[in-house]
Amino acid sequence: MKTKVAIIGAGISGASIARVLSRYENLEVHLIEKAPDVGWGVSKANTALIHGGYDDDPEKYPTRAKLCIRGNKLWHQWVKELEIPHVWNGALIVATKDEDFDELERLLERGRKNGVPEMRIVDRDELFHLEPNLTREAIGALWVPIVGQIGPIPAVIAITENAVANGVKTHLETEVTGIKVENGEVKGVETKDGFIEADIIINAAGLYADKIARMAGIDYFEIHPRKGEYWIFDDDVPGPKRVLFPTPTPISKGIVVTTEISGHLMIGPNAQDLPPEEKENLATTKEGLEQVWEGAKKLWPQLPPRSKVIRTFAGLRPEPTGGDFIIKAEEEVWGFISVAGIRSPGLTSAPAIAYEVAEIIKRDLGIELKEKEKWNPYRKEISHFFTMTPEQVNEAIKKNPAYGKIVCRCNNVSEGDILEAIERMKFIGVKTPSVDSVKFRTKATTGTCQGSFCRPKIVQLLAREYGVEPWKVTLKGKGSEIGIGDVKVLLRGDA
Repeated sequence: MKTKVAIIGAGISGASIARVLSRYENLEVHLIEKAPDVGWGVSKANTALIHGGYDDDPEKYPTRAKLCIRGNKLWHQWVKELEIPHVWNGALIVATKDEDFDELERLLERGRKNGVPEMRIVDRDELFHLEPNLTREAIGALWVPIVGQIGPIPAVIAITENAVANGVKTHLETEVTGIKVENGEVKGVETKDGFIEADIIINAAGLYADKIARMAGIDYFEIHPRKGEYWIFDDDVPGPKRVLFPTPTPISKGIVVTTEISGHLMIGPNAQDLPPEEKENLATTKEGLEQVWEGAKKLWPQLPPRSKVIRTFAGLRPEPTGGDFIIKAEEEVWGFISVAGIRSPGLTSAPAIAYEVAEIIKRDLGIELKEKEKWNPYRKEISHFFTMTPEQVNEAIKKNPAYGKIVCRCNNVSEGDILEAIERMKFIGVKTPSVDSVKFRTKATTGTCQGSFCRPKIVQLLAREYGVEPWKVTLKGKGSEIGIGDVKVLLRGDA
């Protein structure tokens, strides 16, 4: 008889846990998410870094320090197995005054304690060899070669697709309303769509992990949101080759300057602590964005004109009581495992968190895990017309003429790419057709025009493939249905 496992939250942590647990034949794994698609919570908006493991104090934050470096190593394997967009470009923590080197030496020593390889302090000449367009005030840096970048939502999607292919059952648009506990043991998850029986419940609910914990009678921690704001520039704006950090202060790591995985210069984030009740506050602010702009100029003084900005956005990080990750089997309720307070470096740590949870199930819950004889670690990325060679393009068009029809001109996304994305959406259980679900799988609507050209055609394809009227297609789930203006464009045949 299989042990039933319910994972609450399909962000990077929950999806990674689902993938690792899908290896075991005696587990029946359910991945529960209130959003219409995976990765739409905390995982959606961040700096998308695979951190180097030098930043977390192993005495103050032992779990973060341990799992960050483990996660970094695992990502080198996972990005290959799952064909996740990535780059290993390294990071520079830049000194602009002599006293900064004291902090860089502390970071170097901390990194060595945490097991970070190949870190070293570089002088001004080597620094400008690594990053020629850095501020002229730079006098040296800490060089951390193992830092990388990935697409965070593409990563969650890839991991979930692989988990589903290995037997995980998803429950999207399924909001948890309660946890059933009898005689000190979990019995299942109450949702707006019915009851999901479970022997083990894993609370990976991000900003709402404290709320879910209280449903089970666990009330020793609180999560408050920390907001970070960002600017993204057009892809014809040159950015740095490496990830650039200022020398951190006791208050902040400082504003990061980087070229994100799609080739856009990105600056941010700042850090603003919000009260616990503001877990949906994703509004950008004039003051916050100006803080980011001024901070970025200290590293990258030749910021492009603001006319080159294509988007600003904000993300929220779940800051826990005590600051460290909370990953444990709760003694008060047998079968309830907390995976809470997964703030930075949560993206980096996610694969290691997943293996830690598997170990907790074995060690603390006493459940023997039996590996499947045939578990598939691989997943293929969407074909992506824009990455193909001319020979591959010709071959793809022969097989499916839809690959010869460009829908998104900014990013060269074809109709074939979009149809493949829709097929994959259905595969993992996306019930509500949304433009954002296509965007995160193909990059359509993320270019210079931000979807003004391609959105109507995407709506048309979503409506056709989901068998609904165009005005029932959404931008980002229920409540964001397409307006009458886009429908008129469709009816005119302009798309």
